[in-house]
Amino acid sequence: MSDMIWDLRESDLRDTDVRDTGPWLPGGAPPTGQPYGDPAHGGPAYGDQPHVERVTAEGADWLASASTFPRSVRALWSARPGAPSVLPCGTAFDVVNLPVLFGRRVLDRLWESGPGCGPVAVHRGRMLVFATPGTGRRLPSLLSWEEWGPLVPPMLCHGVGDAVTVPPLAPAPAAAAPGGNGGSRWLVAPGVRDPWLPGPAVLLWACLRAARPHRVVAGGVPV
Repeated sequence: MSDMIWDLRESDLRDTDVRDTGPWLPGGAPPTGQPYGDPAHGGPAYGDQPHVERVTAEGADWLASASTFPRSVRALWSARPGAPSVLPCGTAFDVVNLPVLFGRRVLDRLWESGPGCGPVAVHRGRMLVFATPGTGRRLPSLLSWEEWGPLVPPMLCHGVGDAVTVPPLAPAPAAAAPGGNGGSRWLVAPGVRDPWLPGPAVLLWACLRAARPHRVVAGGVPV
């Protein structure tokens, strides 16, 4: 699982601010956890939502449900399965759009000591974290009240009235080639009809943990 989640390619970083290179987890090891969340932290049980490297039929149904015309979306995917699509936010999901390196730190925190995550994609040097509807409106307000909120890099929160580009359902062979769609791909692809999604409180916690300066406690462990 972790090999797929943390396989950030050079093309993913092409438009990224290289100054956003704060510390990773000790030793650089990716976190362990269960796909789409941990029941101990409010997520679903392991096995309820299978780990996949491409969007399943059930995951495609969930994505298409964001559109007012889901049948038209599925018809487009049938005709052009290797092309990215534009879907509206605010009904099936909202999207928190982060610089890709900071986004990795956020996912580190979610998997290390949080509930895990839902679907996650990379598009043009940004990480797209799919969240519960309403998160796009609520998260910026919550951040503005927090002491460490100003340390969080600029993010875009997409909600009602916004649309986002989502990667193709399946990675095309050309995606790995120069000039292909390597900058638009799934890190955690939707695999079920009703995936667990983090809400504003969970993402607030993860962003603050990723942004705040590290303190060292007994034993030299950063927290």
